[in-house]
Amino acid sequence: MNRHLDYLGYRTGEPLRDTKAPSGPVAGRWDARRFDAALVNPANRRKYTVIVVGTGLAGGSAGATLAEQGYRVVQFCYQDSPRRAHSVAAQGGINAAKNYRNDGDSVHRLFYDTVKGGDFRARESNVHRLAQISVEIIDQCVAQGVPFAREYGGLLDTRSFGGVQVSRTFYARGQTGQQLLLGAYQALSRQIAAGNVEMHPRTEMLDLVVVGGRARGIVARDLVTGRVGTYFADAVVLATGGYGNVFHLSTNAKNSNATAVWRAHRRGAHFANPCFTQIHPTCIPRSGDHQSKLTLMSESLRNDGRIWVPAARGDGRPPEQIPHEERDYYLERTYPAFGNLVPRDIASRAAKKVCDEGRGVGPGGQGVYLDFADALERMGRAAVEERYGNLFEMYERITAEDPYTTPMRIYPAIHYTMGGLWVDYDLQTTVPGLFAVGEANFSDHGANRLGASALMQGLADGYFVLPATLGDFLARHPHDEVPDGHPAVAEAVGSVTSRLERLLGVGGDRTPESFHRELGELLWDECGMARSDTGLRKALERIPSLREEFWRRVTVPGTGEGLNQSLEQANRVSDYLELAELICLDALHRTESCGGHFREESRTPEGEALRDDEEFAYTAAWEHTGTGTPPVLHKEDLVFEYVHPTQRSYA
Repeated sequence: MNRHLDYLGYRTGEPLRDTKAPSGPVAGRWDARRFDAALVNPANRRKYTVIVVGTGLAGGSAGATLAEQGYRVVQFCYQDSPRRAHSVAAQGGINAAKNYRNDGDSVHRLFYDTVKGGDFRARESNVHRLAQISVEIIDQCVAQGVPFAREYGGLLDTRSFGGVQVSRTFYARGQTGQQLLLGAYQALSRQIAAGNVEMHPRTEMLDLVVVGGRARGIVARDLVTGRVGTYFADAVVLATGGYGNVFHLSTNAKNSNATAVWRAHRRGAHFANPCFTQIHPTCIPRSGDHQSKLTLMSESLRNDGRIWVPAARGDGRPPEQIPHEERDYYLERTYPAFGNLVPRDIASRAAKKVCDEGRGVGPGGQGVYLDFADALERMGRAAVEERYGNLFEMYERITAEDPYTTPMRIYPAIHYTMGGLWVDYDLQTTVPGLFAVGEANFSDHGANRLGASALMQGLADGYFVLPATLGDFLARHPHDEVPDGHPAVAEAVGSVTSRLERLLGVGGDRTPESFHRELGELLWDECGMARSDTGLRKALERIPSLREEFWRRVTVPGTGEGLNQSLEQANRVSDYLELAELICLDALHRTESCGGHFREESRTPEGEALRDDEEFAYTAAWEHTGTGTPPVLHKEDLVFEYVHPTQRSYA
């Protein structure tokens, strides 16, 4: 441990503590916090302006709800419409502890499953609140007209997801995210039409304005005209999603990026657990170097599809020619209690293991089969099509293979990021007045997110948590104007414009895409499904030199006056080159294995992840001290009163 500290050069700062979470029984903490929160008189709310960056499930629901409460909302998205936010791509469903199936579910069980699924690296207070609010989310969405699937009798239908043994996932075929986003979008559109939300599409946040130690606005660039402008508010909310695209190939939309949260980090917001990135086990395998992203196949497919590989190494026969007894249904064999529904981190590592053994299928042996033959025989094609038809159609369009007759081929890929800006129980970062919601924060999932919990967290934060806690901050901080000529404003604008000018002025011979691809491959190889001391040190040696090369050789054609997507990409890649170093540093310092963070040196005799609760039962919150200079680590100790850490077992 000390050897790592000496080698890495970072120092440990003061411990971090969440002072907003009430004490007392965990089931009563959210009610206690809401009661203790200071309120803003409805007549006074119109005096306050709140900036919301992002219009996905977290941002859209937050903007709509805050405006409904009476605040003036100024909202931004880089898409041409709020409804094109990446939440639209979520497929499988949203968790809620409604217990409609009467199969033993409860708020406490959802709380327990989430803490355990995250490998005991999440706060109990936040997770219990999430489970508690989950039941309200479904009622909210049904009232908005979200077309959840229903059973024959008219009740909402549910299905199972990885890491649980109950059926608690509500869904709308394979397009749940799209339907939920349309619900939030219509609520937001109503407020836009009423004049309560000022929407700025095709506008990207490039810096945070901090005045007197408090977040008071943002610097943003109009992606169509190139104009760089400042926008001021009494509080700023970041709802900009995760940073999975730092790996280049991921299931995220190509334009999903980390610039907003990273620029906020540079302004003082601590970044928590950056190495906690999730590998999704159910993605269409990579097909060549031409790809810029990967396609997710919903985890819901693991309800009825069976995952297998040939039992023998190098068996290249078509799947229909391999008899049942010569197949290895490895998840069902290794984890009989959960079978194909083990958590994502475990399913992903198991797929990698069988492929590393030479039993993978498809080009390069980088794939496993997801087979619906048994389900089709048991349920009939019509029933399978009703549940998964659009997913099957998407798979066929991409691969030219019919999954009704030939098993799907899947392989793990970067998907979600559990790390993000550190926030307290109120969702406020270490910069007063700056809040982070949804995937932009770190708060609820620990080291591994359970499937169907992303939509739950985004809507919980936006519809229910932030509207209750943001008012407390505003009530305690009087409304005052920020002069446009304030030195902090001028410095932020100058920082943005000089960075853009520098990118345009390099005039090198390598595209931003080439740097992004090289960085992504390095991260995937050394900080992907498995991490080692040697590999992480290799990455930490290469990333600074790659960053230096970027600023010498990148080429960005055109100007900053108008639409310039090369400039957009170069600007984002410059942030990835800084964030990647922190991801690897965090992974190297955490010498345990937990959830999606699998250190090869820390495993059980059976090859499973081996936690070290004595040394690492904390959230790692990193303080920025300058590019290329060692950051400061602040530890927030995790206390478990209700779900005591044990070695996870799904057998």
